[in-house]
Amino acid sequence: MTIAVAELRVEDKLFLNRYLVDARGPHIKVRPHEKPSPNLIALTRVCPAKCYELNDKGQVEITADGCMECGTCRMLCEASGEIEWNYPRGGFGVLFKFG
Repeated sequence: MTIAVAELRVEDKLFLNRYLVDARGPHIKVRPHEKPSPNLIALTRVCPAKCYELNDKGQVEITADGCMECGTCRMLCEASGEIEWNYPRGGFGVLFKFG
């Protein structure tokens, strides 16, 4: 039985995308902080790819592998300087398979 893409859950559709990791380093970095701001904490909940998480020391960390480059983190934290965001180098990053 074949399931049409339109019938899949969001999580299943995200799994269909591919991500090419750049060995030179991630395109997003969280700047060092003693205590995360409310916006950094929010990223652990609102990032659709679940790239942000709190570590054992209460710091927000990012694993950019799988980032959808949607801009949510830029809207919340780039202006404050809490993250450094650049587009991935050409040929790297998310590869959308279905739009």
